[in-house]
Amino acid sequence: MGLVIAVSGMPAAGKGEFAAILAAQGIPVRSMGDMVRAEVKARGITEKPHIFGEVATQMRAEHGDDVLAQRLTSAVDELLLENSIVLIEGLRGTAEREVFANHWEDNFLVVAVTASKELRFQRVVSRARSEDGTLSDLEQRDAREAGWGLKTIISEANYTFSNESNLEELILVVTAWLKGL
Repeated sequence: MGLVIAVSGMPAAGKGEFAAILAAQGIPVRSMGDMVRAEVKARGITEKPHIFGEVATQMRAEHGDDVLAQRLTSAVDELLLENSIVLIEGLRGTAEREVFANHWEDNFLVVAVTASKELRFQRVVSRARSEDGTLSDLEQRDAREAGWGLKTIISEANYTFSNESNLEELILVVTAWLKGL
């Protein structure tokens, strides 16, 4: 069986950049955030910064805190049939981590990408995604995701990458790490 890596981090820490680095190496990526964005679209809801968090919270309330993990596991298993590594981008909750750890056991690891709140907000402003907004919106997202266990996941990650520099530095560090796996 192949290796499943889940990347975690606070909003705008660099999870998407980490995923892009692995994707450039031919590693398939499945995004938990994309699952929420698809749900927002399926419900026909206008995209605003608070909507994505509300829908993610509703999904967890209706179907359990591990709903995204439960929905994603079989798709990742399919990818493992033809790939030695698969990346799950956007692990945010301890219930999700538990599903993945129980399912893939020793073939699962968690990576955390970290960055200061100030730098993360600068990134939010520059990327201008529909789920982003003001500094207050970012702080509310941080608090909501911390409530799902995100800070625990980050602190207990198998590997942590500081993303306080620039993209080129992150690419160098992550590529070297990947070669060592």
